[in-house]
Amino acid sequence: MKLVIIAGGKGTRLGFKEIPKPMVKFNGVPILEHQINLAKKYKINQVYILSGYLSEVIIDYFGDGSKFGINIKHIIEDKPLNTAGALKQLEGVLKERFMVFYGDTIMDIDLASFIKFDLDKKNSIGSIIVHPNDHPFDSDLLEIDNDEKVSSFYSKPHNNNEFYTNLVNAALYILSPSIFNYIPKNVASDFGKDIFPRVILKENLYGYKTTEYIKDMGTPDRFKKVEKDIVSGKVSSLNREKKQKAIFLDRDGVINKEVDNLTKIEDFELIERVSDSIKLINKSEYLAIVVTNQPVIAKGFITSIQLDLIHKKMDSILGDQGAYIDDLFYCPHHQESGFEGEVKKLKINCNCRKPNSGMLIEAAKKYNIDLEKSWIIGDRYADVKAGNQVDVSTVLLKTGHAGNDKDKYFDLIPDKEFNNLYEAVNFII
Repeated sequence: MKLVIIAGGKGTRLGFKEIPKPMVKFNGVPILEHQINLAKKYKINQVYILSGYLSEVIIDYFGDGSKFGINIKHIIEDKPLNTAGALKQLEGVLKERFMVFYGDTIMDIDLASFIKFDLDKKNSIGSIIVHPNDHPFDSDLLEIDNDEKVSSFYSKPHNNNEFYTNLVNAALYILSPSIFNYIPKNVASDFGKDIFPRVILKENLYGYKTTEYIKDMGTPDRFKKVEKDIVSGKVSSLNREKKQKAIFLDRDGVINKEVDNLTKIEDFELIERVSDSIKLINKSEYLAIVVTNQPVIAKGFITSIQLDLIHKKMDSILGDQGAYIDDLFYCPHHQESGFEGEVKKLKINCNCRKPNSGMLIEAAKKYNIDLEKSWIIGDRYADVKAGNQVDVSTVLLKTGHAGNDKDKYFDLIPDKEFNNLYEAVNFII
């Protein structure tokens, strides 16, 4: 597979006036070189660098790529064409699926897994990497359906009166050459704002969700954060090839105030200091993953679409405060019958409903999580039981139900008990 790196950005906002942004150094190495080293690790040896501003700096440093053990071809744009417009210059040159990096991102991604994901998605125009971040309010957001197909794009700025899933276009793609049919020639255009929203109306575009490290460093604050993450080893430690650790969070009574059979979006309210707690997780070596029983769906009290709106509210509130959930798993099942409007097909004895551990196992498989080095935090002994079954360390909180189901699990003892989520997360980290 060939790689295209879009490297036309300026570094003036970061205070670099004599070099283009992709040549800004981290640990003494330009961003572009970090990216080329990543590509080489996954046997990608043919690279096209699309540049414009101070392109001679890039060309002088990399040349034809021979000293880096790869083949590099440089394409220089006469005028700024933005991300998609710059790629248009390679129409007719790229005749098979290819990968795209943006030259201002630091990342360490298991590209082999991403390539396999794309290969498994038949009849698609491509795949894009998506993830949550701590600044969704100034990011291009999107939604993916249950089949991982991108269903909507929401370019910034966003409507302040709406809630959005915190899922961001991470600016790393695998695309078919047919993408060129959607890009106008000699016109500045951007993938997230101009191209992808039109593409998904006619083509299948898939979202590969990952918790791996990929961040742009376009502002001074982000630059400092990325630099710190490189030095600490966080960037490389999050690669999916390596075992991860997670803090699994129950939702009701842990993240939001307990409301019996919560079905109204206006009733969803965060517990005090929850955002601070999740930010602590985000800054740590742990993933923040919600695992929640939602029997209100099986009971017919709420639809999955309505539940998604509640979770969008959660994402939006957390995102406004600089926190994010890496992923959320919910169980819609419930065994008991007799509810008016209940969904018969969901009235089953499943493996996912806690105290069963199916959601933990599913998350572990998806993100290569070492369960024995992970924690679950809940307000019921059912959460403790779910953790015990797969050797996850357990915390019982005194918020929400505060362990009022003890009579069903009289022999269970959680590893730790705390007054609230902040105390628990602070202890673990």
